[in-house]
Amino acid sequence: MAVPQTNFAWATLLDVGPPERGGRRLHDRLAHALRTAIREGRLVEGAAVPPSRALAEEFGCSRWVVTEAYGQLIAEGYLAARVGSATRVSWSPDTVPPPPPRTPRAPEPAPIRYDLAPGLPDLRAFPRRRWADAVRAVTGSAVHYDLGLPDPAGHAVLRTTVAQYLRRSRGADADAASVSVCAGVTDGLVRTCRALVARGIADLAVEHPGWGRLRDAATSTGLRVHPVPVDQDGLRVDDLARTPARAVVVGAAHQFPTGTVLSPDRRARLVRWAREVDGFVIEDDYDAEFRYDHHPVAVMQGMDPSRVFLLGSVSKTLSPALGLGWLVAPAVTTTALRAANPVAAAPPVLDQLALATFIDRGWYDAHLRAARRRFRSRRDLLVRTLAERVPEGRVSGTAAGLHILLHLPDDVDTRAAVKAASTAGLRLSDLDDYRVERSAERALVLGYGNISDIEIPAAVALLREALRSAVGTSRQPPAVADPY
Repeated sequence: MAVPQTNFAWATLLDVGPPERGGRRLHDRLAHALRTAIREGRLVEGAAVPPSRALAEEFGCSRWVVTEAYGQLIAEGYLAARVGSATRVSWSPDTVPPPPPRTPRAPEPAPIRYDLAPGLPDLRAFPRRRWADAVRAVTGSAVHYDLGLPDPAGHAVLRTTVAQYLRRSRGADADAASVSVCAGVTDGLVRTCRALVARGIADLAVEHPGWGRLRDAATSTGLRVHPVPVDQDGLRVDDLARTPARAVVVGAAHQFPTGTVLSPDRRARLVRWAREVDGFVIEDDYDAEFRYDHHPVAVMQGMDPSRVFLLGSVSKTLSPALGLGWLVAPAVTTTALRAANPVAAAPPVLDQLALATFIDRGWYDAHLRAARRRFRSRRDLLVRTLAERVPEGRVSGTAAGLHILLHLPDDVDTRAAVKAASTAGLRLSDLDDYRVERSAERALVLGYGNISDIEIPAAVALLREALRSAVGTSRQPPAVADPY
């Protein structure tokens, strides 16, 4: 029985286009034309397509061209072939599932105009030209075996350079064999914690308040973490001694976020504690290069290199985008350190060599000198502006590093202040963000690394408005005027 011609797609215009020199072959062009007609609804679902012989005669081509095109569309699901029946269209635009309903999007937060959060250096002042010169120099001078698989401990050139730099600038007792190159302080801490676990140490103490990422990094290795409070003299060693910890992470030169410096007496007691418990001190030297009232305090590691790990990086001096840091380990732990981190990857070799060149040519020291002058001036400006615009606030923290602590009256909801400031385009940090649990103390951690001097007055004006909106009226004495 003949199938009526109207069931076929004879009337459908199939634009296969002219032959293309070096382009798609005819069967590909035919498949594309049929696919387009189906997608546009000109060939509806259930419609039969012409027999291959008939369509071949229409186009004046071999039957193979048509069967190849049909076979491609059958494989893609646009056509379906059944024995004893015509090949038919098996897809239509209506079979495409409708897109899920759009849920109302939360309003976009205001773009950050001013950054008073801690954690970043002055990214505007990154020494682009000299860093590019260092990269260019090592790219041209690197020998062929430098381009192979990197040493997991880091390139020998950078390890030697870092050891020399730490000896002369930080008073460390380091050599190339004790240095491992890592991606930063957090990476170095994870490697150290794995080595401690391998030595049978199960408990680690951390400063409280402190940087949460360090706590998380230690926990990820299986260590039990014990917060130990910090006061005006730094870590309270007597409280540390009451924990089961045999290792502790401490920011001796400039504790984060309180800004205190570990006192000489507690430094000595901390080293004695490590000896007594057969444990270790992990010294986080994260921004110790920036001390403004006198020369930076030397690292604790020099007091007892057999008991103190030293962690450092260029994240606070150059940029965290470089992903370059170092770990100085006691000699007795070197083997365990390597074995506990068999798949730890060192940063790219060319970046390591670029940092070594940057330091060896004196560019790093020059950059630090300029940064110290800039940050000292900026810190002074921020403190003066806060005294004028937020007179009820009290600034604390050693004249060092890249942040200060702003203590506020008890009726200020610092969490609400941070939220209000963010809405206005100002980034802040609540001291409670660095605690295990909320405290009665009201304070903000203000960073001045990633803000320019000319932006500080406007930023403090926004801070003042945020504080004004965050005063808890239910706790505020009615007879006292709003200090903000």
